[in-house]
Amino acid sequence: MRTVQSVRLDTRWINLAALHFPADGGQRVIALHGWLDNAASFEPLAPLLPDLDILALDLPGHGLSDHRPPGQHYHFVDFVTDVIAAAEHVGWERFSLLGHSMGAGIASLIAASFPERIERLVLIEGLGPWGDDPKACASHLAEATRQILAHRESRRHYSSLETIVAARRQAGDLGEQAAHRLVKRNTGQDADGLFWRTDPRLRYRSPIYITEEQVKGFLPCINAPTLFIRAAERDAPAQYNWDERETLINRLQIVKLRGGHHLHMGNPEPVAAAINRFFNA
Repeated sequence: MRTVQSVRLDTRWINLAALHFPADGGQRVIALHGWLDNAASFEPLAPLLPDLDILALDLPGHGLSDHRPPGQHYHFVDFVTDVIAAAEHVGWERFSLLGHSMGAGIASLIAASFPERIERLVLIEGLGPWGDDPKACASHLAEATRQILAHRESRRHYSSLETIVAARRQAGDLGEQAAHRLVKRNTGQDADGLFWRTDPRLRYRSPIYITEEQVKGFLPCINAPTLFIRAAERDAPAQYNWDERETLINRLQIVKLRGGHHLHMGNPEPVAAAINRFFNA
């Protein structure tokens, strides 16, 4: 059984929680989870990657990490700074990235912006961030502003973990075991019962999104060998334009596997086999 260590990374402006799957002398990898997930999403996959020294982060607002300060939005590009700060905290100058969904979008921006630091890039069900229509920018900014001004800190409580697991499964294509794994790390308990740790502001409209033209400017800047793992039975949402984006990364390998959007949790063995081949090539 591979060991796992719970760690805290106290950067200059935010405290991040992480799960460390150490491998003596292994290649260093920072793992980034999807939206509303957390570091536990890599628990099924990490034991199958014994040669990788994996640091799986809880991104801000997720899992056991701190939330953004009051009155602040969750700008997508700010996650880039959080990840680089985490790498500097642990002293990793060069490393690889493993990202799922939103985490894959973040990893794409990091690999493009800091090519000298990224050795290899593994993207699961994500190839760059959501590409927004510039014509929607004004309405999105107005909606985001109204949401953040109306925000009030409150906690909805639940009587049992099973109730929260059922709600999480309804929100995505998750099996019961995978949902339980994520929910356990995303919940806390006080005198009134169980509550979501996840920052509700993560569900708010982002004030400014990256446009598709900007995404097309980022992706050709990725120099690291890149592995893109897609769910074979799922069509990509239109806002991600995967078929076109796949042509923009020079050193891209594409693997299609079954298992849905969370295939790294529900079907980790073939995902791990593809990643191991990629790192051993």
